[in-house]
Amino acid sequence: MTESCPVLTPVQRQIADIIRRADHSLAAALSVALEEASNQVADEMKAIGQEETAPPLEYFASVIHQRMYCLICGANPDTFEGGDPDIAYNVIRNGQAIAKHYWSADIEPYPPR
Repeated sequence: MTESCPVLTPVQRQIADIIRRADHSLAAALSVALEEASNQVADEMKAIGQEETAPPLEYFASVIHQRMYCLICGANPDTFEGGDPDIAYNVIRNGQAIAKHYWSADIEPYPPR
């Protein structure tokens, strides 16, 4: 079976480029925000003599991940209320497939619904 990629029209290419630039800007801004939050907390914890209890950057990344998961599913990221369980299921399934495919995780993704 042969798969082909469609040839984009000039307008479609412009749209793809606009979205790609926004994706890169968003990723860069998020990385900066994570670093700033981590550094701010570390500095404030150090100021009160508690630097050893400052959470690592990954803690803040997990907070962002959880909020984005809620937004993707249509849930309120502050209360977790609402949201579409089918979307939630498929987001988790996608994560499982990524872990298996790219990182050789010993996992079988949930079956399709």
